[in-house]
Amino acid sequence: MKILVSGASGLIGTALAPALVAGGHTVGRLVRPEAGPAGPGDVAWDIGAGTIDAAALARFDAVVHLAGSSVAALRWTAAIKERIRASRIDSGRLLARAIAAQERPPRVLVQASAVGYYGDRGDEILTETSAPGSGFLSRTCADWETAAAPAAARGVRVVFLRFGVILAARGGALAKMLPAFRLGIAGRIGSGRQYMPWLALDDAVGIVRHALLSDALAGPVNAVAPSLVTNGVFTRALGRVLRRPTMLPLPAFAARLALGDVADELLLASARVVPERLAAGGYLFRQPSLEPALRSILNAP
Repeated sequence: MKILVSGASGLIGTALAPALVAGGHTVGRLVRPEAGPAGPGDVAWDIGAGTIDAAALARFDAVVHLAGSSVAALRWTAAIKERIRASRIDSGRLLARAIAAQERPPRVLVQASAVGYYGDRGDEILTETSAPGSGFLSRTCADWETAAAPAAARGVRVVFLRFGVILAARGGALAKMLPAFRLGIAGRIGSGRQYMPWLALDDAVGIVRHALLSDALAGPVNAVAPSLVTNGVFTRALGRVLRRPTMLPLPAFAARLALGDVADELLLASARVVPERLAAGGYLFRQPSLEPALRSILNAP
């Protein structure tokens, strides 16, 4: 299969492309102007200008859309919020419309989304049929998914992968946590009772491949590990793996004072998300349990 990937230089993309090639697929990248000229197997696009190389797009059987500006910031200013939204919604709309305009469109579009779709829901168990939340991330994720409507209307199979926190040895949220944990100055955030959906990078890649190849799969899919853990459980597990104490909690008021909306939507929000559709579809997790996953990722005994 010929597969086009946006966000190929991101955390998931850098691991996905070689895995797809190893599986016998051909991979091309969606390349923005600031990344330099597109290579012979790539597709040029300019999100700001609303342009994409439609002729080059026609070569591909499938598209994986992972592009999106990082949500990690000290504070979400109006400009940062606009960048977060535009990098997802504008890019998704441009790509979906270009796909829909093809004489023979790709068979499948696998698009990233996030568990931020559900917002802060406490102990409520959240499946793919649960309603969206009402915060900034919830609205962004809902609009991000809606942006793919032209492709779905054209008959393309569209899958939305609602990713949890991706755990990887380099990059992503775990890399940002490690310095404080290794210094022994980390602890739970707030009460620590908020659920924290997570996923090992190996499974993020595996789930994208599963979505590409599972013809019956369409719509939202919760891309999270089956092991449901709270922030407190995660904190203690990472401390054990690193053999460091985790006795310095970050109070909720201090997190809000320092980070504003970022604290409420990324650190203190609780999303008890279960991978119901992956389980029903027979996906076998490579890293289903948190502590063994952390030991494997960090090469810890």
